[in-house]
Amino acid sequence: MVDPISGGALHGEIISDFEWADADLTEAVFVDCLIDGAQFGGVVLAGARFRRCRIVRSRFARADLREAVFEDCAFTGPADHIGVAVAFSRLEAARFVRCDLSFATFEGSEMHALCLEDCNLRGARLRRVDFTRGLGRRRSEAAATFRRCNFHLADLAEVRLPGCDLAGSRFRDADLSGVDLEGADLRDSDLFGAILTEAKLAGADLRGAEISGLDLLALSSRTGLKVTLDQQYALLTALGVDVHVD
Repeated sequence: MVDPISGGALHGEIISDFEWADADLTEAVFVDCLIDGAQFGGVVLAGARFRRCRIVRSRFARADLREAVFEDCAFTGPADHIGVAVAFSRLEAARFVRCDLSFATFEGSEMHALCLEDCNLRGARLRRVDFTRGLGRRRSEAAATFRRCNFHLADLAEVRLPGCDLAGSRFRDADLSGVDLEGADLRDSDLFGAILTEAKLAGADLRGAEISGLDLLALSSRTGLKVTLDQQYALLTALGVDVHVD
């Protein structure tokens, strides 16, 4: 087996004995590789590229994943519910495309401008993650993209994603209690069965979204919420209003 190096490329390797801790693998490339049970403690993978890799039963802690790209990668074993764990790491501007992140745990990590597209995050948990960056004294800006992702049964309670892009994502039976989605793009999303108690949705765009059962009174904010004429009936019905067409 050839060991990974900064700027190097590995194709079709089974990487099992490499010491990942504190390794500098900036802009390394991994294609069709299997990484099982790795401890990515303090590893630098800034700008690295992973394509069609399996990274299972692994943990990233204090890792540098800024601008790293993962395409068509699986982070969950085929026969278990053990997802990848990411703790106290840097994922600014990292990108995941068509990845299986089922049951993943993200905790205490910096994730400004993170982008996930067409990813599976079923049962995933996000805890004390930060999608903001400072713009000066007492000012910050949040940025993140979760486009067409599956968050079925995921836990996003208290996550702050104001103004972020979550269009086309599915949140069926997800815990979104206390989430901040003010001004967020939720067009064509699926919120059926999602827990939205004390969620902030002021200014959010819900046009085309599945919102059956959404209780506006349970929200912490809703001013300026954007819906279509057809959606107003579902919202009024959830409030107990008997809607008639004439």
